[in-house]
Amino acid sequence: MEIPIVLEKRSKPHLKTEITFIIVHLLPLAALFTGATWFDWVMCAFFYFFRMFWITGGYHRYFAHKSYKTSRWFQFIIAFMAETSAQKGALWWAAHHRHHHRHSDTPADPHSMKLYGFWYSHVGWIVGPDYKETDFKTIGDYAKYPELVWLNKHYLVPPTVLALAVMALGGIVDGGSITMMFSKVGFSALFIGFFLSTVITYHGTFSINSIMHKVGNQRYKTGDESKNSVWLALLTLGEGWHNNHHYYEVASRQGFFWWEIDITWYILKIFSWFGLIWDLKGVPDHIKYSKDKAHANELRQKFATESTPVDALD
Repeated sequence: MEIPIVLEKRSKPHLKTEITFIIVHLLPLAALFTGATWFDWVMCAFFYFFRMFWITGGYHRYFAHKSYKTSRWFQFIIAFMAETSAQKGALWWAAHHRHHHRHSDTPADPHSMKLYGFWYSHVGWIVGPDYKETDFKTIGDYAKYPELVWLNKHYLVPPTVLALAVMALGGIVDGGSITMMFSKVGFSALFIGFFLSTVITYHGTFSINSIMHKVGNQRYKTGDESKNSVWLALLTLGEGWHNNHHYYEVASRQGFFWWEIDITWYILKIFSWFGLIWDLKGVPDHIKYSKDKAHANELRQKFATESTPVDALD
């Protein structure tokens, strides 16, 4: 006899939060009145990929999983750049993600599509009141840094700085002077270059919480619904290898094999060449070539007795 799953009670979003979220989505439409230039669209594309990298390489692979090491000053840069995405503070983001891994696709998972549905796993848990606070106990290893706590509290500072920078760029490139940032060209840059790229980045990130637990293939038995998808890997700079990640979450790369495109991993490697980061955690052979944790233990013992590295097979 199966024991019935008892879901947690999840609160409905507050109207004020819903309205704010909707306004952010509607603001790009204001470009219908200001117009939009080719440079606005270039900035939109650039800042989508720019911020997606800092989310994946910063919020996720550094703060949530500690998959590499860095200096204290560059740690602050990572947090600041990631927070330009307007996805709250680095400590808030990473703490909730760690909670997700500990309880993936169980009632305690903040955003299980399997149990709470697509809408809630995609945006409902974010706009709802249940996960507004930062769990400092879960993220205590980084909460010991006062500058990160300050930045986590004042998480609107980075996106505000970026928004003003985008307006200034629009004024300079399309208006010929930074003083034009508060004219039509500056606001068109704001609506398309900042707000539209923000909205697209939102849903690119949120898709990993929702779609990646429904669409794709499973290579490893992880006990949850995580999947792999090359298409979402391309859109999210490598996060689409989600089943890989749930199987071995501490790796700094999520595309375990050379043919699994992981743009975030490539950029992290470049950073390591310049000494900005180091000790990137790889994927052991017994993990890569196994099917589940029991099989991984068997392979680990087998490979330990062999002289030829299995990586030579890649």
